[in-house]
Amino acid sequence: MTALPTKKLEAWRYTDLRPLASIEFSAPPPAAIPALPEIDLPRLVFLNGVLAKELSSPFAYARNFQAIAEDTAQPLALINAETAQDGVTLNIPAGVDAGTLLLISHASGDAPFAFHLRHRITLGEGAQLTLIEIAKGEGVYWHDPVTDIELAQGAKFAHIRLQDESREAFHLATIRARVAGAAVYDHFTATIGARLSRTEIGAVLTGTGALAHLNGVQLLAGTQHGDFTTVVAHKAPGCPSRQTVKSVLAGTARGVFQGRIEVDRVAQQTDGFQLSQALLLSPGAEMDIKPELEIFADDVKCSHGATIGALDAEQLFYLRSRGIPEDQARSMLIRAFLEEALEPVTQPQARAVLEEAIDGWWVKQ
Repeated sequence: MTALPTKKLEAWRYTDLRPLASIEFSAPPPAAIPALPEIDLPRLVFLNGVLAKELSSPFAYARNFQAIAEDTAQPLALINAETAQDGVTLNIPAGVDAGTLLLISHASGDAPFAFHLRHRITLGEGAQLTLIEIAKGEGVYWHDPVTDIELAQGAKFAHIRLQDESREAFHLATIRARVAGAAVYDHFTATIGARLSRTEIGAVLTGTGALAHLNGVQLLAGTQHGDFTTVVAHKAPGCPSRQTVKSVLAGTARGVFQGRIEVDRVAQQTDGFQLSQALLLSPGAEMDIKPELEIFADDVKCSHGATIGALDAEQLFYLRSRGIPEDQARSMLIRAFLEEALEPVTQPQARAVLEEAIDGWWVKQ
């Protein structure tokens, strides 16, 4: 099997996989049926990396898993290609609005195990789809999903993810999107669970007017480590991209944001923006931010911003002076801090899932 990446690779400089490498993972055990979210949407449910047909809804555009040859140098994608046993292929025909689909992964077992889901999503010209992904579990396991996305001219794909794995688990996700002209890829990931996690997104804008939004929040406590890494490649003119990532870190948690915007020579009138902001709730928390711009065109507007700080003591005092208990006042300020990243998520069920998870995180602290 392909070796895990090490910190010698620049892309992995801030995320050390030695804790993962030190564990011997077995094949997934038979899974118990968990309590599933009560959301009235068609769903596909994977238990310990295997599609649970009895818990899944018939979805007209879903097909069985097909093994795919991997032609990239990405170590985790190569590992996935070598070991993937299940996943879903979604093909939305041109002009079809497929509505909203729920994709659930749940893991549980007594001994450490690993599973590597492989998903492929294709939207035809002018097609639309909203996908809500929820990953949860109990125990020690390694979830290594790869999702490949292809959006044709004018397609619109809203991709909303909640990573709320076991605090003993490892979650290393690779997402790759190719976005044709006038197509839109709206992405949002909420990182709450896992001992160590990384969401790596690569978006390639291949046609004029293609748009990518890559937003996320990281809520980490204890000794958790969360990494949000993006590469947006502008390969056509007139393509905007937006990235807003907010992190809230407590205990000795460590957050990472690496955002890279690449602009080819032909990609004139590019408009690229990225923003990373972090709140440190304790002196032991740490945030590493590495924004990058690589520009070979001359008619572009690209920028990035980054801030790291603590809760505003004056704002906290103001709320306390109005009779609001300290825990509630802190929660209100954190919630307000996250709002900018959450704002693009307008699908009602997705918004409700994220709101509940964020509120639940604060209650546990």
